Amino acid sequence: MLTRVNRVLLGLVGLGLFALGGGVLLGGLDMQRRWGFRMPGWWPFRGPNDVVLGAEGRTRWQEWGWWWPSVIAVLAVVFALLLWWLLAQFRRHRLGEVLVDTDDGAGARLNGRALENAIAAESQALDGVSRAHVRLTGRRTAPATRVRLRLEAHADPAEALRQLSGETLAHARNSARLNRLPTTVRLREVRHHAHRVS
Repeated sequence: MLTRVNRVLLGLVGLGLFALGGGVLLGGLDMQRRWGFRMPGWWPFRGPNDVVLGAEGRTRWQEWGWWWPSVIAVLAVVFALLLWWLLAQFRRHRLGEVLVDTDDGAGARLNGRALENAIAAESQALDGVSRAHVRLTGRRTAPATRVRLRLEAHADPAEALRQLSGETLAHARNSARLNRLPTTVRLREVRHHAHRVS
């Protein structure tokens, strides 16, 4: 639901900015004179000599020294929020639930956070793993996982990967009744700082 609302809002903002920019471009390039059409009476940019803010608009609040810095600050905050919103679209979001086929035609929903926690807890119990972080991505019907493991200095990375794939992820696939569970694993070694002993 949230993704759908997000897309609709992005589409509306994009259409509005496209219409505004196109109208300003038509006026700035004097396209209505060249192509022989008229802009609506309420549209402020009708020719190349029209400006976004006329002399009256610039001098109306001149006696208030805080006005223009406040306008610029608000516009900068709006720009930063829109930029953050745009960049957030490219991030992979956490999967909220997984659809489980129960063979009765109805199906069931498995909480994504619960599955992440179960995989993380079982991964952390593996020999040589000091910490595990799991994130579900993909679609509800075809989930994928991203696993980050912190390994102790004595851990064997190949053995940790074998146990993760053959035991932990196999349990997760079986419990969610998934045919496959593509996984990206990142391994990092725990760095212990040296302590002086006196």
